[in-house]
Amino acid sequence: MKLILRTYNLKLKHTFRISRKSIDFQPSLIVELQDDGFYGYGEATSNPYYNITLEILQDDIKKVRHVVEAALYETPEEFWLKINPFLKDNPFALCALDNAYNDLYARKKGKKMYELWNYDINHNPLTNYTIGIDSIENMVLKMKGFPWPIYKIKLGTPEDIAIVTELRKHSDAVFRVDANCAWTVEEALSNAAILKDLGVEFIEQPLKADNWEGQREVFENSVLPIMADESCIAEGDIAKCHNHFHGVNIKLMKCGGITPGKRMITEAKKLGLKTMVGCMTESTVGISAIAHLLPELDFVDMDGALLLAQDIASGVTIKNGKTYYPDRTGAGVILF
Repeated sequence: MKLILRTYNLKLKHTFRISRKSIDFQPSLIVELQDDGFYGYGEATSNPYYNITLEILQDDIKKVRHVVEAALYETPEEFWLKINPFLKDNPFALCALDNAYNDLYARKKGKKMYELWNYDINHNPLTNYTIGIDSIENMVLKMKGFPWPIYKIKLGTPEDIAIVTELRKHSDAVFRVDANCAWTVEEALSNAAILKDLGVEFIEQPLKADNWEGQREVFENSVLPIMADESCIAEGDIAKCHNHFHGVNIKLMKCGGITPGKRMITEAKKLGLKTMVGCMTESTVGISAIAHLLPELDFVDMDGALLLAQDIASGVTIKNGKTYYPDRTGAGVILF
């Protein structure tokens, strides 16, 4: 098997701001695995919050090149177990390799990934479209310029309630809000009461990731459901989120790829948690991987490629929130 690495600097349509950072470009690494005339793609983006750069990604993957290229007939689960010991401290790199191998494996089997897993796509959830933090006027313009059935609104400012109040005047869409760890317990509870009246569906990660005591208080008293994000990174976090959150937003890069992501979804369902998979401003390469998990999810945030000024691949397409799969096997991706 042959391993190929490609780097990109993905330009965004608009400056994307959340409570702790803002970006105009998203550095991204594409992993390609080739074997016997077949290929598979995976993606990982840089992320300063988790100390991930393109250089770190490439260096760590190159260290495991000999293991990857020696792989022969392993299942994705076996492949993941083989490379995990080398990359357990870099789940982003692990994700890119795991997703590429899942794609390659399904193509060799002549099936789309969801077909290989026996998933039924007839009741897939719609994806939201994210409105990053900006002036209230600009957030309104962004929303009105991209009509959509569900919006995720990034919060974590002194004007959070004013933002949602104004946006609601211009849309009847479903609203979800994401504070990205910016609120206190008191703010979360008081904001929830107001946001519920503004038609918000749920709140994502209101408190700092390690504030489990505070999160239990919010969980027990909030009038809106609370979804974990930064508090839910790896497989062991699913159990910790039980009785602290109503659901979990699983990020494939944070957990190490599709293979552990599927296990986390299964565990969350067993514990009665709502399931969601989110993106990290990937191109269509990463978004297409997420799309094959849709039948197992209650919610999804896979708008990364929609936020780009120019994509680097074709694959799944999203129109008015609904996902459409190309007539190709694996994840269905082709690089431009």
